[in-house]
Amino acid sequence: MYNKKLNLVLLGLALVAPFVLYPVFLMKVLCFALFACAFNLLLGFAGLLSFGHAVFLGTGAYVTGYVMVTYGLTPELGILAGVVMSALIGLIYGKLAVKREGIYFAMVTLALAQLAFFVFLQTPLTGGEDGLQGIPRGKLFGLIDLTDNLTMYYFVLAIFIFGFLTIYRTIHSPFGQVMKAIRENEPRAISLGYKVNQYKLMAFVISATLAGLAGSTKALVFQLASLTDVHWFMSGEVVLMTLLGGMGTIWGPVLGAATIISMQNFLASGPLANYIHVLMGVVFVICVLAFRNGLVGELQKVIRKNSG
Repeated sequence: MYNKKLNLVLLGLALVAPFVLYPVFLMKVLCFALFACAFNLLLGFAGLLSFGHAVFLGTGAYVTGYVMVTYGLTPELGILAGVVMSALIGLIYGKLAVKREGIYFAMVTLALAQLAFFVFLQTPLTGGEDGLQGIPRGKLFGLIDLTDNLTMYYFVLAIFIFGFLTIYRTIHSPFGQVMKAIRENEPRAISLGYKVNQYKLMAFVISATLAGLAGSTKALVFQLASLTDVHWFMSGEVVLMTLLGGMGTIWGPVLGAATIISMQNFLASGPLANYIHVLMGVVFVICVLAFRNGLVGELQKVIRKNSG
């Protein structure tokens, strides 16, 4: 009951938020929140640390931007193209990576992501260092004009809710329980007869697909796809968002993404603009030392302690 009430309150706040805050800022938060939730599905519930998840965010952005600019597709078809390509890349990368464990898995994902980065850099179709600019938002289903920021915000909110509910359902399904079992004790899961690598691959593909959905949506919001979306720093940033909010929690990545994006937004034009990354590093160190379970994880501990 508590969770239902909390979710309804958060949904109500999300619906009225664009009348209080700048809609483009809110859309950026939602896009990165979905990206962080997708990454958390892999790290927090499957126990797989990927250092190259930005490749799926960037693939979704580039493919959506390219098909909409070149072929004039509507937004829903452009997003679908980006998501499908991210899923295919996730399948290929996953097959190569899930056979490794621990730091070796992380290094394989980083190496594959760097390979993709240089492909995007060198391919003329992506615009190189200039990226894809002037991506049209278009009309949803040929009817709803997304050039209006308020309309676009509710479209992005609907996509975020869809992605979030997909992750929630996945976590609470029998598949999700097996993922948690693999995370906690992989040898025991193997001894029970589970084909561990297949479950890892499926988790990897689902996470990549939803990361691609976040990238495709982000490309429409900012009408831009750039190398920043596929850079290794973006992969590190989503790790920070997830750990700051609370790895393995439902709402942790959302809070982590909102915190990091807010810091970047409000500090960018102030006297501390040149020290944003330093401040983010300080926040990360404080989180690791004082909030080992992340902000949401620590809050849940306090609630359980008081209720017990």
